[in-house]
Amino acid sequence: MEFSSKLLENAVNEVSQLPGIGKRTALRLMLHLLRQPENQTRQLSESLWKMREEINFCANCHNISDKKLCEICANPNRVEEIVCVVEDIRDVMAIENTSQYKGHYHVLGGKISPMDGMGPGELNIHSLVEKVKAGTVQELIFALSSTMEGDTTNFYIFKQIEPYNITTTTIARGISVGDELEYADEVTLGRSIVNRIPFETSLKNQ
Repeated sequence: MEFSSKLLENAVNEVSQLPGIGKRTALRLMLHLLRQPENQTRQLSESLWKMREEINFCANCHNISDKKLCEICANPNRVEEIVCVVEDIRDVMAIENTSQYKGHYHVLGGKISPMDGMGPGELNIHSLVEKVKAGTVQELIFALSSTMEGDTTNFYIFKQIEPYNITTTTIARGISVGDELEYADEVTLGRSIVNRIPFETSLKNQ
């Protein structure tokens, strides 16, 4: 792809590094910005920079937040004794969209995947175990994607918290095996949360 401007080429190269955006799409976006008023482009760049500099991760669940605690953890109407374990922030958003869950979350930040260099130490597992140790959690819901990596992560956490005698459940397999949670439709995902099953049962069915 030939560029008549090095500035344009640099901008396209940077934007094309974003997931799902190739160079043609990046070029189309950059040309669109060039046609917009300067203040609109400035507002876009400032909002991106402000997000990157000032955004926080919830001290309790690791969800994205503007404050020390996210809105979910700070909400007194949520049931803190029930914790739903998810891979990332997109899964929190997907479950919240179902309006079927009123507990808290714990965002792991990924799944155990040796091929990708992701071990237990790279995930927010230690803080989850500490939360269980503290005795405030009565039920842990495993809501990771039904992939080999997701099942491995579930089992690893299950073994870590097994001595503490709390209820462990997993979302019902209305979600197809191999599916990512964020792509499930809201009705199916909502039913999977409501109809969750004991985690030990899911182990026997594998």
